Amino acid sequence: MKQSFVSSLQDGQTVSTHFLVCAKEIRSTREGKSYLRLELGDATGRVEARMWDGFDRMAAGFERDDFVKVQARVENYRNKLQLAIEKIRRAEENEVDPADFFAHTRENIDEMYAKLLEVVASVENPWLRQLLESIVQDPEIVPRLKRAPAAKVMHHAFYGGLLEHILSLCNLCRAVLGHYPEADADLLLSGAVLHDVGKLQELSYERSLGYTDEGQLLGHILIEYELVAKKMDAIEGFPPALRTLVLHMLVSHHGQYEFGSPKLPMFREALLLHYLDDLDSKMAAMRSALDSDDGEGNWTAFSGALERRLLRSDRFLAASGKTTEKTSAAQAAAGGGETSDGHE
Repeated sequence: MKQSFVSSLQDGQTVSTHFLVCAKEIRSTREGKSYLRLELGDATGRVEARMWDGFDRMAAGFERDDFVKVQARVENYRNKLQLAIEKIRRAEENEVDPADFFAHTRENIDEMYAKLLEVVASVENPWLRQLLESIVQDPEIVPRLKRAPAAKVMHHAFYGGLLEHILSLCNLCRAVLGHYPEADADLLLSGAVLHDVGKLQELSYERSLGYTDEGQLLGHILIEYELVAKKMDAIEGFPPALRTLVLHMLVSHHGQYEFGSPKLPMFREALLLHYLDDLDSKMAAMRSALDSDDGEGNWTAFSGALERRLLRSDRFLAASGKTTEKTSAAQAAAGGGETSDGHE
């Protein structure tokens, strides 16, 4: 049983527990002193760690994605907790419970996948439905689709996160289609299902979340462009104009050049896809920040995904209500319950 989790670490604490190695490198200070820098994680988060002395032999015994047993002090450095490692060794598989180390969706994976198949079956355009089936039912893709995160950090950054994000986005599309009936439902839903399929290859998620070499070099937009284009080319008679629209939705779904889109959204469904994807991503990032215990008072810790701290509005309103109650009670005691104009 894992003794301490990242979310429970406190400044000044000494811990002896297991972590997953998410990153490992040897760095040097400006003075030329070498040290071991690690990023260690579990199901509750990640923490940076450093070992300054005698790390050579110990560091040689483990690699990224290994489980390790760590003895360390928790220190506060620039308002951020980190570990000062005293001892570290590679842990055996029978020492740990994998469930302690990997954050998963709270939803049932098989149920989500069944709902995705229902979305695909609802697409009336036979060309788009055949395209979607060729991807979401591909036996090489299905296992990855059920496991992949939607991102490394920004949103839905947990196992099953991509599937959860796709379904959430499909639900948003259906809600918006009722308000904008002029939009092509089949085209928009197809964009929602396909828009992040390149992340299946962009991200590595066997253990710790990271990027593949292909992901680093190309990114998910180029990867999915190639994948979806090949799938359409394999469907005899696939309409060329429809092919162009589908590919445009993929390359424009980030919405702006500075966010990695080679093109801006240039038709109705492409624009809807961008804004709905952005909305779902940001709301997921907000949910993650608000669910965390990090922060102070009514405020969360700084959210890198949203580039701000967030107000816990429920706490703020509750505290405000209590203050109002106290003020009213004090006024009643002092003034006998008079109204603001001095009359009973």
